Amino acid sequence: MLAKKVSEALNKQIELEASSSQFYLAMASWAETEGLNGISAFLYHHADEERMHMLKLIKFVNERGAHGIVPALKQPPVTFKSVKSVFEQVLSHEVKVSDEINKLVDTCLKEKDYTTHNFLQWYVSEQIEEEALARKIVDKLKLLGDDKGGIYFFDRDMEALAAQTAAGGGAEADKGGK
Repeated sequence: MLAKKVSEALNKQIELEASSSQFYLAMASWAETEGLNGISAFLYHHADEERMHMLKLIKFVNERGAHGIVPALKQPPVTFKSVKSVFEQVLSHEVKVSDEINKLVDTCLKEKDYTTHNFLQWYVSEQIEEEALARKIVDKLKLLGDDKGGIYFFDRDMEALAAQTAAGGGAEADKGGK
């Protein structure tokens, strides 16, 4: 059985993962309406991945004898300033998620819940990869500056990355096959 503090912390993480999925879904929808099909495909996939992170947590909480709670969510933004600002927000958000995962791990250690600590190591590794990918994308966008032709090629590259990820069966393909 999960300790109350651990259960509450896991449910908070469930909410964050669900919010992340909605946030990336909103970005994907915006990109699609801007004619950025590659970026939208990448972000739609990323939204699905965050939803899977949420589901994995819910199932774990339930299997440990607690109750994984499906959260009510606030509506994410509808429009975004630019492609660069979208991915800067993605990076910032992933850093926030990493911080929250680290707090969750700390809670598990304080509560001496080594089973949950072990389970969370997958999330720790996943966040390292998520942050690295977001940083790489932001760095590429910084190189492009305001070059609209560059954004065209960037969008095309993101479409190829999204297709590779879908064909590779998941997150591993978009992170260099790790």
